[in-house]
Amino acid sequence: MCTHHGCKHSPFDRRRFLIAGAATSLLAACGAPSSGGSGSVAALEIDRSTSCALDGMLLADYPGPKAQIHYSGLSQPDWFCDTLEMFNVYLNPEQARLVTGMFVQDMGKTDWDKPVGNWIDAKKAVYVFGSKRLGSMGPTAASFSSEADAQAFAAQHGGKVLKFDEVKPDMVILDGGALHDQSM
Repeated sequence: MCTHHGCKHSPFDRRRFLIAGAATSLLAACGAPSSGGSGSVAALEIDRSTSCALDGMLLADYPGPKAQIHYSGLSQPDWFCDTLEMFNVYLNPEQARLVTGMFVQDMGKTDWDKPVGNWIDAKKAVYVFGSKRLGSMGPTAASFSSEADAQAFAAQHGGKVLKFDEVKPDMVILDGGALHDQSM
């Protein structure tokens, strides 16, 4: 029994306490935030200087849905001028940063050509892949908060409706986006 500074606990009790504390910290770090859900993280708004993390394009200058990924320990998210870029980064097996939130724009509530606001949790969104509508980098995945809005968009513009978990890495390969950029 430890008698130093009046301690009445055995070294074994202290070790068990430290191990339990470390395990709790690890579980917290590996829990909900890593799921990419929005939790207590709030979506930020695009301004005239907001640029894409991958190619530096100014988001406000281009049509189609935008995206943002928030990481633990960083005050600013990585911005993406296209939802395919967000998926490509998030689904990359080398992506090891702790994601605390992901947001996309609800294209059922904002203007395609000048999208503003209307941020929704990317993991709860419904996407239309393969439509005729083009985003900043050409073909894109339109994002919606409502499956009915996604189905209506697909009926009008073509494409397939998918939930977040149905999107696979081979569906979001970035193959020279500048070659598809319609506004360059």
